[in-house]
Amino acid sequence: QVQVVESGGGLVQPGGSLRLSCVASGVTFSMTTMSWYRQAPGKEREWVATSITPGGMTNYADSVKGRFTISRDNAKNTMYLQMNSLKSEDTAVYYCKARPVTLRRPSDYWGQGTQVTVSS
Repeated sequence: QVQVVESGGGLVQPGGSLRLSCVASGVTFSMTTMSWYRQAPGKEREWVATSITPGGMTNYADSVKGRFTISRDNAKNTMYLQMNSLKSEDTAVYYCKARPVTLRRPSDYWGQGTQVTVSS
């Protein structure tokens, strides 16, 4: 059974930093593309960043490029999102998505989300 669990959210002041973690179990993590999404109050869920495997490529939404960094530790089945220079508009529930590589139709597995609030 696949489980995806995020952690690390909290309250931070504008300009501050926060690191989110996402642990995925029940998958071959090194063969699983991992992504971060977020959903602000009253808005639709939006894509933030992706760590693609195999290959190691990373992609970012324009709104976070240069401020956020996605990384992964395959030995720990963990993905991270380092968030720097946080702005009030980064306030949202952040979700982790796991998509295992497969020759069949891919399946997406979501975590329950972790709240990030940027406020003075």
